[in-house]
Amino acid sequence: MAHRFLISHDSPALYITIVTKNRLPVFQTDYLREIVCGAIDEARASAGFLLFAYVIMLDHMHLLASRSSTTSDLLRVVKGITARRIIDYLKLNNHVRSLAKLRHQQRERNYNYSLWQTEKNVLPVFSEPMFLQKVGYIHRNPVRARLVETPTEYRWSSARIWQQQPLENEPLMVDRDVIHWRRL
Repeated sequence: MAHRFLISHDSPALYITIVTKNRLPVFQTDYLREIVCGAIDEARASAGFLLFAYVIMLDHMHLLASRSSTTSDLLRVVKGITARRIIDYLKLNNHVRSLAKLRHQQRERNYNYSLWQTEKNVLPVFSEPMFLQKVGYIHRNPVRARLVETPTEYRWSSARIWQQQPLENEPLMVDRDVIHWRRL
């Protein structure tokens, strides 16, 4: 049997919001959303965390994940891999105007572009009711933004998986089935 995750004070889930630099609507195309979903999956494999829920919006994303080591390490891996994949795509396809919006003064390690804002918006989730509230918030995000009428209509979230109606080609799978529920 696969690893089981128990939501508790000893093993909180992390509710993470990551916002693009200057709230630029970077994820306007399905292809860019596919890239970021693949990068999240790559980060998950690299850092060894579980992903329970997600949504990719135009200028931000929400993740509900386990903490594999430190919160800083998790954020560094997720932000680093997703930024590298998106910036590489923009460079490769000569999206000069988009790159100019992400440019900043050259920093250590010769980074010239920043995809994400630097603040850390992470909330530890210790209880099952709070966990389910965050899952609902994540999945209702596209409805509140008037992108769709129901959460399951939005391709770039885990809402269908939580409703046990996944598509054959889900852009990103989640680890919903490894959660050990005490109250459900």
